[in-house]
Amino acid sequence: MDLAEIWRVMRRRWYVLLPGLLITAALTAAVYLLVPVEYRSQSTVTLLNSKKATVAFDGNPFLSTQASLTGMADGLARNLNSDGAKADLKALGVTGVHEAKIADNALGPYMWLSVVGTDPAAVLKSDEILTGYAEKRLLDFQSQQSVAPDAMIRMSTIVPPQKPEAQTKARLQFLVMAGALGFVLSLVATFFVEARKRQRSSPGRHRPAPGEGGEAGGPAGAGGGRTEDAGDPTATLRMTVAHPAGSGAAGSRTGGSP
Repeated sequence: MDLAEIWRVMRRRWYVLLPGLLITAALTAAVYLLVPVEYRSQSTVTLLNSKKATVAFDGNPFLSTQASLTGMADGLARNLNSDGAKADLKALGVTGVHEAKIADNALGPYMWLSVVGTDPAAVLKSDEILTGYAEKRLLDFQSQQSVAPDAMIRMSTIVPPQKPEAQTKARLQFLVMAGALGFVLSLVATFFVEARKRQRSSPGRHRPAPGEGGEAGGPAGAGGGRTEDAGDPTATLRMTVAHPAGSGAAGSRTGGSP
């Protein structure tokens, strides 16, 4: 089946295809209205060495970096993603879904703190709360270990919580899936109806009953031949070989000669 034939079938069965396309359009519109747009706000923070550790660098924490700071950043991120932290953040007014992780391709103890939700204002406020809560948790970890204030690791905000940006990827995927599924089902229904119509308009050929061929071939039946030989194309060949033409006449002449 080529494209021209497909187009002819679609045009001929438009009464099946058109309702399917209308249902697909309604389904796509419903997905567009029911699936909300999500917004994302993100901040970037870094862990800095303690004041005591930066004395040799004239107190500049950005000149003193250690591998242990990256390990501490990973531990802090895991704690911020825990169920206990989620409960604390919810009590503080955080809405949506938050996430803390080490920044991609980071060359130091940099962390991304992000919040995703449907209300842009609430997302921005939640990211600000998350950033402050992360610094508090860092200090709590060290206080529990009785670390002196001058030896505590500090946190600094590199990029404050940014204006929420719309995340349309998930919504677009749902729209494409709804449209593609509806269109495919409409085509399937169209060609199904076309196939049923063709079956009804083209019945199978009549097959002769056993013995019917022998009755149709009157001369063959009258000559005493077998019924099944009437439809066998090799029957004539077998009869020719068994009784060559002129053999009867030759035998008569031979018997009558003196």
